[in-house]
Amino acid sequence: MTEQRIFFRMRDITKNYALGDEEVPILKGINLDVAQGEYLSVLGPSGSGKSTLMNIIGCLDQATSGEYILQDQRIADLDEKELSHIRSREIGFIFQNSQMLPRMDAVKNVELPLIYAGVRPRERARRAEEMLVKVGLKDRLHHAPNQLSGGQQQRVALARALVITPDVLLMDEPLSNLDAKLRLEMRSVIRHTQKDVGITTVYVTHDQEEAMAISDTIAVMKDGVIQHVGTPKDIYQRPKNVFVATFIGRTNIIPARVENGAIIFSSGYRVELECLKQAGSQEVLCSVRPEEFVISPEGTEGIAGVVKEY
Repeated sequence: MTEQRIFFRMRDITKNYALGDEEVPILKGINLDVAQGEYLSVLGPSGSGKSTLMNIIGCLDQATSGEYILQDQRIADLDEKELSHIRSREIGFIFQNSQMLPRMDAVKNVELPLIYAGVRPRERARRAEEMLVKVGLKDRLHHAPNQLSGGQQQRVALARALVITPDVLLMDEPLSNLDAKLRLEMRSVIRHTQKDVGITTVYVTHDQEEAMAISDTIAVMKDGVIQHVGTPKDIYQRPKNVFVATFIGRTNIIPARVENGAIIFSSGYRVELECLKQAGSQEVLCSVRPEEFVISPEGTEGIAGVVKEY
């Protein structure tokens, strides 16, 4: 199997902001590899550093320290002109608001980045219309923003980001202003379009369900630190710490002890596991998802507890 090419790499990335005479750390030693064509969701609560990380990935901001290599380019070595070229030609951005210009129809809005790229008018119109058709707006090409629903406006934003054929697509909470039904619809549109185009994508969200549904890989963040990077299945079934376990879905955290190759709960219930045979004696916390419980009759062997919610 051919190994995927690394699209960008971050090593020990930090970001501090000045607050009076003090430096406030926002990102604290970020290490992250993203492969060509990968769909990565950066997931975490508000204030965890997700948008700051996105800004650094998108060359909208510079790290305080550390190394960021984007397609074999060391970003810290580039001047403003080179960074501007990357932002306008190599990166597509989508934000919470579609940011459509109100006096332009869908086609004209999608043409905007092509104007800045110096593409001729006829070619601009052709590419804009083609991309709008790709995102499902064949019948809305010449509609103004106030004639489009919120989901349709975000489709226009997606088309505008992709029309320059960027190397990477960055999305910062693009669905947070939509209702639940539209979020589901746009989630599907974004994922199918991304697979069709084959573009590397970084998607910032605080919505666990969203990240689990559409990602190849998830990076879970808290307090400026990446807590766990893995597939949705890996993060759900084998969380690296209590925060990840409780942030992704619902779970029960149960104290236990590892001893002689087994997990022993306070009730005396013992579970032997092959992977624990080399582990020393230690106190542990076990994450047990609700769907993993089987309720047994009183008096049978198991973990004693009280059902509080169904």
